[in-house]
Amino acid sequence: MIRKLLLAVAIASNLPAFSQHEEHHPAKQDSIADVEPQPLLAQAIRLKDALAFLGSSLTKEDENQLISLQHQPLTRQTSKRVQEILDPYCLAIVNINPESRVKVLRGPAKPRLIQNGWVSYLVKVNNEAGVTSQLQVESPNAATPLYAPSFNPRVDEKKILTQGQVANRFLEMQIYRSPPMLSNLSGLKLEYAVVQIYCKDAGQREVEMGFNVGQGTQDIGFRNSINILFNSIPSVKVTLHVKDDDGSPSMASFLITDGIERILDDTVQTIANADFRLVAAQEDLRLPLKTYKVPPTLTGIYPLPSRRVATYDEYPDFFFQPQIYRQDGEHVVLPPGKYNITINRGPEYIPQKLQLTVPANVTEYSVSFQLKRWLNMSKLGWYCADHHVHAAGCSHYDSPEEGVKPIDMWRQQIGEDLSVAAVLAWGPSWYHQKTFFTGKDDPLSTTKNIMRNDVEVSGFPSSHAGHIVLLRLKEDDYPGTTQIEQWPSWTLPVLSWAKSQNAVTGYAHSGWGLEPSEPTKELPNYVRPKMDGIGANEYIVTVTKNVVDFFSLGDTPAPWELNMWYHTLNCGFTTRLSGETDFPCIFDERVGMARSYFKPEGSLSYDSYVDAIKKGRSYVSEGSSHIINFSVNGLEAGTRDSRLDLKKQEAVKITARVVANLPEQQDEAAARIAQSPVMQQPYWHIERARIGTTRKVRVELIVNGYAVDTTEIIADGKWKDISFTYQVTHSSWMALRIYPSSHTNPVFVTVDGKPIHERKSAEWCRQAVDQCWKMKQTNIHPGERAAAEAAYDEARKVYDKIIREASDQ
Repeated sequence: MIRKLLLAVAIASNLPAFSQHEEHHPAKQDSIADVEPQPLLAQAIRLKDALAFLGSSLTKEDENQLISLQHQPLTRQTSKRVQEILDPYCLAIVNINPESRVKVLRGPAKPRLIQNGWVSYLVKVNNEAGVTSQLQVESPNAATPLYAPSFNPRVDEKKILTQGQVANRFLEMQIYRSPPMLSNLSGLKLEYAVVQIYCKDAGQREVEMGFNVGQGTQDIGFRNSINILFNSIPSVKVTLHVKDDDGSPSMASFLITDGIERILDDTVQTIANADFRLVAAQEDLRLPLKTYKVPPTLTGIYPLPSRRVATYDEYPDFFFQPQIYRQDGEHVVLPPGKYNITINRGPEYIPQKLQLTVPANVTEYSVSFQLKRWLNMSKLGWYCADHHVHAAGCSHYDSPEEGVKPIDMWRQQIGEDLSVAAVLAWGPSWYHQKTFFTGKDDPLSTTKNIMRNDVEVSGFPSSHAGHIVLLRLKEDDYPGTTQIEQWPSWTLPVLSWAKSQNAVTGYAHSGWGLEPSEPTKELPNYVRPKMDGIGANEYIVTVTKNVVDFFSLGDTPAPWELNMWYHTLNCGFTTRLSGETDFPCIFDERVGMARSYFKPEGSLSYDSYVDAIKKGRSYVSEGSSHIINFSVNGLEAGTRDSRLDLKKQEAVKITARVVANLPEQQDEAAARIAQSPVMQQPYWHIERARIGTTRKVRVELIVNGYAVDTTEIIADGKWKDISFTYQVTHSSWMALRIYPSSHTNPVFVTVDGKPIHERKSAEWCRQAVDQCWKMKQTNIHPGERAAAEAAYDEARKVYDKIIREASDQ
């Protein structure tokens, strides 16, 4: 019989479609007799609806014939007629014998695929055993094209994939199990399943396809698989013309979806049970997976993330991200159809949602996009940076390459409008990634954007005491070492070595390990921290040695981060803040989810960036609120050591310019963020700062850790001048925050030359030293333990001295 299978890749069946050749495979299949007509016809109607939903409708003639059968007597002829209608759409015929052995034959459907798109075929199942387990499809051509990281410094040789192996893994295959289809076989003697196939390539491709109904059910003698030569039709080369807000050529982020869920189904229930590689791009933030529901905006992503391999693809799109990045004039290959497009470029831009229709019967198509800003900080002399991004480990793969190349990270940086990115080599794939270290800017850097390879000491012997970030290193091997295992097992020696190179240093993901040992909602609080993590734990010791320049903010729960920082500032230490994402570990959605905004002295450079961080000529923000020109009595933070000297108690004037941007109405997703616990991502977000459901946020004046005054502003994206007056009674530090969205660095105000010493904070720090030693000592190598213990004792003495000298206020 001659039938036509429309294989659309759009949202609805009336959209432009890819049409299969009208001639099916010539082999004629005999009908299976003695099949109950009522359940078979009921399933056929469900098949019709499922194929229409997937954009792979039956022909109108065949749909009408199935509907007509519903109004006729149910006889053996009904079962025969259903088979005559559906069999021509079958790619494979599966026979399950009475012993549950599975044998597969080639079906009559014409084998056609489409590049970067989905097609759906039927699979006819002769279920002689009446099994009710799941029908599984498998193919070596659908094997994973990558290996997720093992966190080893060198890749396991058994997991190395060659370019040829990756090239031969060009398919994704799924049995469609969502309604109206059933998740398992029904046990009926005859039924049909829907197999979905995504092909990455164009041209002729031979595919090995096998089926089973459980481990060990495959028939012997290779009879459970078939080999099919497909012709994959080229899709449309869609050229993207991207212009920035000012009309200049630009890079942008594109999220392309069709709204059809093909990966997850009712049998998975939660994304937690799904293959990480298949659904990584649909996981928005590290939310509890057992209750996580994929939002509609991440349904039906193109190009299919699970088939992206940055190493070999034309463009290095990451498999764990839903979006792709494209420069003006670059392209994406899409089948004809309708798509939902979200275009953006970092937090200073306005996300735009558009519909794109890719026409049929063309080989190329062009579309233009104009980016829109709500803010341009660089025009005000402020640039943004993320000091903590990785090219290997966590969500990155370690094969076919150990992480990704600098050019791949460069595209991420430009696509998110980051002025500066520090790409840190660390434990995973350390020996490969450190080959990109030069002690200089990466050659890709320009006058507007700078990328540099530096180091995070993580996955090293000292990691248990806290991961540390080392910026502007000249040498990346600790003296006398050739292997990671030879490095020190606590952080002070590493920090001292880095400082000897004039590097700028700080602890990463500060809040890990600083959770209060008892529940509290107070900030600051005086509950002993657990000291059981890899954040700024040993910072409580090393800050007393003047070897720590910055304290990371933005990628762990805000109160855990700030409580430690506030207490050490209250002991007279002057560590500055710096924003980080820890991409793609804590966050893999994009780089720059938390960032530093800094005002360099002179032109933009890596030196002027790290110097601004060291001096505190910066603030931290997740991008939706900003606090600039923060001054106390005219002394601006980050200038003149941020120190204001008063001879006596007096009132001071605090001024700043602030801006925040919130949608006028809080939608459901934003409300979930606002109401979520502080220990749940995103930790820093403007919706957490929204006052109720208004469009207002609070700007707080912080003095020695406490909010002493507040003003409210409308978060309408317009700059506002604010001011406070505060009576200074003793030496204090001051800062401004929109909590938890942005936070300034401090200005230190001394009265009568006395230091900033708060007794309760010093007592907290003193307890924290003891707790840190208790938790860390056993992981410090025996040969280093005496030196470490001595350093801890010296830190205890520092805090004891502060306690004796401190103010009780």
